[in-house]
Amino acid sequence: MSWEDLASSLRRRARNESEPTSKASAVASVARLSALAGVIVAAIVTPATALVASTATQATDDVLSLPLELTDGTSPQTSRLYAAGGELLAYFYEENRQDVPLEKIAPVMQEAILAIEDRRFYEHGALDLEGTLRALLNNAAEGQTQGGSTITQQLVKLILVQQAATEEQRKAATEQSVARKVRELRLAVDYEENHTKDEILARYLNIAYFGDGAYGISAAASHYFSVTPEELTVPQAATLAGLVKNPVEFDPSIYPERALQRRNTVLSVMAEQGKISQQESEDLQATELGLNVTEYPNGCVTSQASFACDYIRRYLLEDPALGATEDERRERLERGGLTIKTNIDLNMQVAANQAVASNVLPTDRAIGALALVEPGTGKVRGLAQSRPMGRDKAAGQSFLNFTVPTEYGQSLGFQAGSTFKMFTAAAALQQGIGVDKTYNSPPNMTVPAGTYFDCEGGGTSAWQVKNSTSSGTKNMYSGLRESVNTYFAQLERDAGLCNVVRMTEAMGIEVPDSGPENAVVPSFTLGPLPVSPLEMAAAYAVPASGGMYCEPLPVTEVLDINGETIKTYEPQCNRVLSPEVAAQLNDILRGLQEPGGFGFSNGTGLRVPSAGKTGTTNDNKAVWYTGYTPELSTAAMIAGADEEGAPIPLSGTSVNGRIVGFSEAAGSALAGPMWAAAMQAIQDSLSPVNFQPPPRRAPAPRPRPQQPQQQQQQQPPPAADPAAAPAP
Repeated sequence: MSWEDLASSLRRRARNESEPTSKASAVASVARLSALAGVIVAAIVTPATALVASTATQATDDVLSLPLELTDGTSPQTSRLYAAGGELLAYFYEENRQDVPLEKIAPVMQEAILAIEDRRFYEHGALDLEGTLRALLNNAAEGQTQGGSTITQQLVKLILVQQAATEEQRKAATEQSVARKVRELRLAVDYEENHTKDEILARYLNIAYFGDGAYGISAAASHYFSVTPEELTVPQAATLAGLVKNPVEFDPSIYPERALQRRNTVLSVMAEQGKISQQESEDLQATELGLNVTEYPNGCVTSQASFACDYIRRYLLEDPALGATEDERRERLERGGLTIKTNIDLNMQVAANQAVASNVLPTDRAIGALALVEPGTGKVRGLAQSRPMGRDKAAGQSFLNFTVPTEYGQSLGFQAGSTFKMFTAAAALQQGIGVDKTYNSPPNMTVPAGTYFDCEGGGTSAWQVKNSTSSGTKNMYSGLRESVNTYFAQLERDAGLCNVVRMTEAMGIEVPDSGPENAVVPSFTLGPLPVSPLEMAAAYAVPASGGMYCEPLPVTEVLDINGETIKTYEPQCNRVLSPEVAAQLNDILRGLQEPGGFGFSNGTGLRVPSAGKTGTTNDNKAVWYTGYTPELSTAAMIAGADEEGAPIPLSGTSVNGRIVGFSEAAGSALAGPMWAAAMQAIQDSLSPVNFQPPPRRAPAPRPRPQQPQQQQQQQPPPAADPAAAPAP
């Protein structure tokens, strides 16, 4: 029905008003004609080109700023985050909604909503004169408010609210005023001219709010009854149809008695209109609501992979493929109905969750964190930490993500300790220094100033270094496996400090080289730089993969609401080490995972080939165990941290109910068991693939020179350094 046809219909209705036969009928006739007159005036004086002028005397600026046309754009839709195996990890939404076509909505749901909201929907145009007059008369006679708006008019109002660009416009779209009603009526007429009744009903059911965060019939059916819209039964449909009038007042989760009464009202109306029989209506009214609620938590807090989820969210907010600005990307993520396929392996994620939970308590003044990365691709398989996501600090909850770099988690990281020795060994091997490179490695030594040079050619200061494990004559195998500090002080000198730094950077670790955070210092080989478990897992994936560094890759594909690919994420890898150097490193580091190794002695052994390296900082603030197989690199970190996440010493701190002694604050003893708890649960899903054979095996130990018996008796055994740091 066009605007002009509507005006003509109103005029005819006024002319055909029957002559009153009593005082009461006269009053009713006056009421009807008054109502008609108001609409007629609006119809006559409000052609499309003069709509603003006709309402200007009664409208606020906000009402006048509302759009004169309605867009057919998609309503805000829910985005979904999936694990690599297809398991749902999280939802992102501004409004929890997923549109469905009318044919996917049970006919009984369509009948229920029309019965209670607009019984003559398929018979009238944008305005139902009969319904409007009936509502006006009932309201006048009974002092009640009975809705007279058609489905189309309601839809127009909902669309205007959705299109409103400001809070003021949202208020204007719902204010009680003649100006708004006239504007809505005009828009409703135009909308009916350009859409079929089925299209209007489908959009109404998809845009309507059903309460408790459920927008649209799909979300409502799933939330309240855990079914799809096409599976809705008569009483379920009646319950949902009754909610749209006032989804807060009739919310069945909060006011079940009100919701039950409202449902029964809908069932009665359906019986009156012949949608169901009177007997069926009475039988159904005697039943309970039968709610079967499914929650749709927004965001990452309740996800099984909460911090992996948050990392992925932040990762996507930096991706220009989703929009030119961060605001555009956030809007698309929360309104675009995206399908996000990730590389998170849910079985590995669960194993990591259990490993951190069984080794570090949420309320400990320490953080346990794990990161799992696939060598050769960079695929992030899992991230877990001991402090759950949330705002309850008393329960140990936090929104700081200690598993990832600062830009993705706001944690400042923790020093990596001796795990950095792998970078020094890699740089030395890459330059041709052999595994048989031998140094006398005393318990402590002072390296003179000018021994090392930074990347600008400047000399560095003197450095006093001491061992925390063993001392004596060491080669690269024994020096790295036993984590001998004085050996690596000399190897770093011969490899070149800058070369070691560049190797570290090539493996994904950003190294500040100026200002107060300058990390290009003699002790670089001992890991003074704060890092995250994800960075270390990706770095140790380099030798595991045969020499390729791959940027951490949490996402594999993002699809739009129509299932079209927005972006496919491919591994970004560069060769950092030759295959031979990688194989040599693997052969050295596998010693920690074999009998006699620091890790193996603390229960880290696996049934598949593996390698690893410990890390302990001199001030005992963090311990690490970073180990890998050819298929998975995992970094485990336990670090002292206060309630705000700032580093504190582990010594004297309670971790999982046990006070950590000075000698116990070691990578193999503290972080190793947490690493083992995850990897031993995962190992059966890994292939028993071996590392490539190295160019050279471990050199035979050099025989100690024989000394005269008297001199041997006078030579006391080396005393333990009481100031030495704990063993790795």
